[in-house]
Amino acid sequence: MSKVYTLEEVAKHNHKDDCWLIIGGKVYNVTKFLEDHPGGDDVLISSTAKDATDDFEDVGHSTTARAMMDEYYVGDVDTSTIPARQKYVPPKQPHYNQDKTPEFIIKILQFLVPLAILGLAVAIRIYTKSESA
Repeated sequence: MSKVYTLEEVAKHNHKDDCWLIIGGKVYNVTKFLEDHPGGDDVLISSTAKDATDDFEDVGHSTTARAMMDEYYVGDVDTSTIPARQKYVPPKQPHYNQDKTPEFIIKILQFLVPLAILGLAVAIRIYTKSESA
């Protein structure tokens, strides 16, 4: 029978000398693996003190990597101690116009500036054509 840890107990192991992760409801002591991890030790350390299942699955680890996990297994986590996941809802923010220019002026300029450039090009063409004749 494996030992059952709380999130609080696992969260204490959150540095280079003592690093534990929670993945798929299981607790892994990955301290010895920190130097060998292809993504670097910072990736693992940043996933401590929380359920790192999503972080682990998002990367898309190989079957070999998954098989290596058994070597670092130390027990299970009491899932009632892990807070329920909440869907992230970004805060409502008003539209930010960096240069404080009213929107309608920008739309007018987007129409008038190319028109002015075209008019200038036609005027130059007519002026240079009448001089050469």
